[in-house]
Amino acid sequence: MKIFELNESSVRSYCRSFPVVFKQARGAELISRDGRHYIDFLAGAGTLNYGHNHPVLKQALLDYIEQDGLTHGLDMYSEAKEAFLETFNRLILEPRGMGEYLMQFTGPTGANAVEAALKLARKVTGRQSILSFTNGFHGCTLGALAATGNQHHRGGAGVPLGEVARMPYANYFGDKVNTIAMIDKLLDDPSSGIDKPAAVIVEVVQGEGGLNVASAEWMRKLDKLCRKHEMLLIVDDIQAGCGRTGSFFSFEEMGIRPDMITLSKSLSGYGLPFAMVLLRKELDQWKPGEHNGTFRGNNHAFVTATAAIEHFWRDDSFAQSVRTKGKRIAERMQKIVRRHGPDSLFVKGRGMMIGISCPDGELATSICRKAFEQGLVIETSGAHGEVVKCLCPLTIEDAQIEKALDILDHAFAAALSEHQANQAS
Repeated sequence: MKIFELNESSVRSYCRSFPVVFKQARGAELISRDGRHYIDFLAGAGTLNYGHNHPVLKQALLDYIEQDGLTHGLDMYSEAKEAFLETFNRLILEPRGMGEYLMQFTGPTGANAVEAALKLARKVTGRQSILSFTNGFHGCTLGALAATGNQHHRGGAGVPLGEVARMPYANYFGDKVNTIAMIDKLLDDPSSGIDKPAAVIVEVVQGEGGLNVASAEWMRKLDKLCRKHEMLLIVDDIQAGCGRTGSFFSFEEMGIRPDMITLSKSLSGYGLPFAMVLLRKELDQWKPGEHNGTFRGNNHAFVTATAAIEHFWRDDSFAQSVRTKGKRIAERMQKIVRRHGPDSLFVKGRGMMIGISCPDGELATSICRKAFEQGLVIETSGAHGEVVKCLCPLTIEDAQIEKALDILDHAFAAALSEHQANQAS
């Protein structure tokens, strides 16, 4: 691994937690160069909802490449794009009553989608300010970073990050405080110092922020607040979308209709770079080429995304399996909590975006390190890195879930024992 240390920037991070060279990956497993198998509870930070190298998606891509299908074509028409547009509209948008939404293909990352959404909101409304939330994470480019709460990432900007008003997320002050009423009061008061925002950007489940979950009631109140103050509602579904919470979109059945939705990560289904903004038709006020980018619309990603939607989203069976597996994982995590720290640990999240909150980040990091030593790749999230977070592939087998949770159980036991010994010494 010396070549990485000599030639790669020190900005690298995940490799520090998992210091092995990976060679192969299949389903919910990563395989290192020395042949060791690891169960993947990270899945590309939520990019591999359908697992590594899913055979249906892989074959679709291989067939397309073998036929010399278009790889790169800017935003020109292609058969791959045509198939994606038709399939996404037919199997995702129309069944959910969302046929009026248009698709804007941005640069290939989630941050690119967020930047486009914020830029369009400002263009449409003529306002500059964006309202975002405590513990929100939206990306590391400057506009997205301004809307991000994480101090570690914000510290890397090198310039002031402005035109964003930060507000308390759901239950930020506990379940007795009505944060929507607080925001409403500030927006109604002409002397609050809060300028009328162009838009609100929100995650229904805050992934990097520590698996904080907004209730349907809170989201409905936020939607109503946006209508009252003529702000656009942007739902960042980059990590929580594409089935992660048990439905394709994290806000389904909440009774809200976002003005824009950002998608990326598992949108391609195969780990290929791909990002998109869904926007209500009347908001499509771009002039041709006004928001540009060389890599907007990845034809290989169109192919795998189309295959994924056709394979997994023809009916509700896949979503139901995610809900069932999420419940299974939650039950096992509750057992870990009861066994190792009923007064100091608790389960957070929704669907298969779930984890265990620890008293501090030091303990959570130790748990993840010990889990990795036993063959489980899992990471932390939260303001202090205090949440041990599960983002395993949604296609993971039940036997792999049980094995992974057994490893996690042992890791909690070992880390807590070590933690207590250190405190006693």
